[in-house]
Amino acid sequence: MSDHTPHTFRDLLHAQRVWDTALPSFAPESAPPAPVPLFHTWFAEAVAAGQPEPHTMSLATADAEGLPDVRTLMLHDADERGFHFASHATSAKGHQLAARPHAALGFYWPARGRQVRVRGPVVRCTPAESHADLHARSTGALAAALTGTQSEVVGSVAELHRAADAAWERARVEPDTEAPTWTRYVVEPAEVEFFQGDARRRHIRLRYRRPESGPASGPENDGWTRELLWP
Repeated sequence: MSDHTPHTFRDLLHAQRVWDTALPSFAPESAPPAPVPLFHTWFAEAVAAGQPEPHTMSLATADAEGLPDVRTLMLHDADERGFHFASHATSAKGHQLAARPHAALGFYWPARGRQVRVRGPVVRCTPAESHADLHARSTGALAAALTGTQSEVVGSVAELHRAADAAWERARVEPDTEAPTWTRYVVEPAEVEFFQGDARRRHIRLRYRRPESGPASGPENDGWTRELLWP
């Protein structure tokens, strides 16, 4: 019998603790009028706190039946346009975004007891931007983009290794080679929520919401409404 019985798993699961460190305070009234500057600040503070891989995020999309799908990938930028990532247009997420161009992102930085959630429509960048995105990265990233057809079935690990080795060699010899389906995407945020955890469960949740039409109350708010949410 395996040692990993349901009872053993539950004991292990329930023994885990969260935020085993001093957590920062967050005064939502001092937050900037738009979400991206606050995201930049929180990201820098997560890096300074030693948070592993703070640039990774969950990306949620919906398939052809409207069912949710989620995976973890890297953030490529966060600017006035929105939150950038990249993938093959022919991948599962690429097909899903082509049919339903909306997505949600989730960042979790336990070193600070913080989460950031983003929801909004997704747009494709130009081919030139997508090409520049891929070639600004490492040889390994280019090799991965040239290996097989993302999300399709592969026959064996040996087949994967052969294709990956060939892609590495091609990326090394031809660093400017094209990966035609590689696409940079931008989530244009309609909502961004900043969650600050509290040891006494008095969590602070600040949501930025962009009204469907026009600025909320003048140009000074940059078109965003800010709302506090119950934990």
